[in-house]
Amino acid sequence: MNWNRMVQMMAGAALAMAASFPVAAQVAPAAAPGIPLNPSPIGDTSAIAKEAQSWLRDLIKINTTNPPGNEQIAAMYIAGILAKEGIKAEILDLTPGRSAVAARLRSTAMADPSKALLLVAHMDVVGVEKSKWTVDPFAAVEKDGYLYGRGAIDDKGMLAANLAAFIALKRANPRLNRDVIFLATADEEQFGDASVKILIAKYWDKFAAGFALNEGGEVLLKNGKVQYVAVQASEKVPVNVTVIARGTSGHASMPTKDNAVVHLTAAVAKIGNYSAPVHFTTIVRRYFEQLAAIEDDEIGKWMRSLDTPDRGEHAQKVVSDANPLWNSMLRDSIAPTMLTAGVRANVIPGEACANLNIRLLPGDTVDALLAELTKLVNDPQIRFEIQPDAGLAAPPSSLENDFYATITKVAGREFSNAPVLPFQSTGATDSAQLRLHNVQAYGFTPFPLTEEDLRRMHGDDERIRLASFIKGVDVLARVIAEFVVAR
Repeated sequence: MNWNRMVQMMAGAALAMAASFPVAAQVAPAAAPGIPLNPSPIGDTSAIAKEAQSWLRDLIKINTTNPPGNEQIAAMYIAGILAKEGIKAEILDLTPGRSAVAARLRSTAMADPSKALLLVAHMDVVGVEKSKWTVDPFAAVEKDGYLYGRGAIDDKGMLAANLAAFIALKRANPRLNRDVIFLATADEEQFGDASVKILIAKYWDKFAAGFALNEGGEVLLKNGKVQYVAVQASEKVPVNVTVIARGTSGHASMPTKDNAVVHLTAAVAKIGNYSAPVHFTTIVRRYFEQLAAIEDDEIGKWMRSLDTPDRGEHAQKVVSDANPLWNSMLRDSIAPTMLTAGVRANVIPGEACANLNIRLLPGDTVDALLAELTKLVNDPQIRFEIQPDAGLAAPPSSLENDFYATITKVAGREFSNAPVLPFQSTGATDSAQLRLHNVQAYGFTPFPLTEEDLRRMHGDDERIRLASFIKGVDVLARVIAEFVVAR
């Protein structure tokens, strides 16, 4: 079948499907304190922000839990929205039922990938424990000024905001100084055979760019006011390691000294209490230097002392204990996440396993860390096995180019002169793979969110404040327009 005809058919199907979703009343919530609504330089964004709320609701209702993902349905829905705006979208198939979607606004007939700006967000979400939610995680429930649902923040909120900013550019039709590319990816949460790595290998010419905006940063809302804006320019490297304990299996009525479960739990307890040495990367150093100026006097004092010879060790402990995010930014982190052992209640298993989710600082190696853990555990019944899904260390994005300067200028201005800090995220994003392909990628999640709301990502009752979403669409559109509209 002709490819364009296929896309048209899928877009038509997506539009029909979108029309079948119940649409809630589109009333903009009042702005939260410290979150004023402002017009966008490419036009008033309030109307398209309301449309984007509807898209976000619909996207939450499309269950893209990974595994299995099933992102193709969401990709078709997005293609349908773009088709309605006269924008040609391409469905990029990866595996059965799993696709990405890309679209482009051209500045000239001849594309210059080195200048292009890529707007990227992922369609898949992590699983849920429905019994622990107070609402249906896939019903997009609105209450108390919030929209609840899996993916509201990670990452369908960003997906809907990117779509809104992209369409706002198309409607305003300004003269562009570079191509702007919209990309919705699949398999970000599992990084398997439909991930951005595979997408790049198969379709790089469809979205090659010199710059990118993605998730990974944060706009921290504290006491109703934006405290700071963090722009991700680097990220830690994820590695999963299995801890394996072996012993003698047998009848549980006759306990043995080499019980694999006992040896495993003892090893995991030691690992869980271990803190790797502090290692300052350039971005982390700059983050704390700038954060110290706006934190309260006591914690700010210790942040300024983090790398001093006389007080550094104590300062590192104080700062690490104050916030788990700061602790993870300063060192390699290890979190035991899964335990497996046994076949029956009355059988001593011959093997017991635990998963360690490790996040390495860029430049550190898992082999060096495991050498330390082997010495720490000091048990011949224990061995470590590195799993094949490890991430790759990518170079940081520059803090000295025009795009980072634009993000800093516009975000600071639009969030009441809040400081804008460079950020090394503890979580992994698709940006690492983009950086490995010479893309200057930045994590800029533009929604003002409290620490309590940020903690709900990958947790129960994930939600986004609707006033924050509206503000985020406006700021995102401003950042993009400032960079791509010709003067």
